[in-house]
Amino acid sequence: MPLDLYHLMGQALLEAEKAYLEGEVPVGAVLVDPDGRILSRAHNQPIQRCDPTAHAEILAIRKACRIKQNYRLNRCLLVATIEPCPMCVGTAIHTRVAKLVFGAHDIKGGAAGSLYDIPRDHRLNHRMEVISGVMADECRALMRAFFQARRGKGSKPDKGEVPKWP
Repeated sequence: MPLDLYHLMGQALLEAEKAYLEGEVPVGAVLVDPDGRILSRAHNQPIQRCDPTAHAEILAIRKACRIKQNYRLNRCLLVATIEPCPMCVGTAIHTRVAKLVFGAHDIKGGAAGSLYDIPRDHRLNHRMEVISGVMADECRALMRAFFQARRGKGSKPDKGEVPKWP
């Protein structure tokens, strides 16, 4: 039975909304096992955790590895609301995630086709399939709303940089 990517992206968007409400950049991720079960879900938390690696994808991968009691996530699927950065794509490569699905492209920092294309780099010993654009409008709208609200406050935030979102 094929996976319902829209349902899975909807679950990732729920996580992104949690990040939004917590004042974090609204990115959400879910990690799905080969049978289509969600192993883990997470949202961005670098500000809360004082940890620049606490991206949604990294947190979801860490949880899934603990659940599987394995540092490999062979045949698993990673779903993220925004195109992952080099750190997150690199982690997915190292854990052997089979497929990456994301919503909106990140032209300033995306590493799955926009700025870089790490998943398809033939110099690496693992490549993953990439599907982009799933619910892209919804994912992009959440990011835009977040950054517009942050910029609209009239003062610079005291916790981290707030870049413009296209």
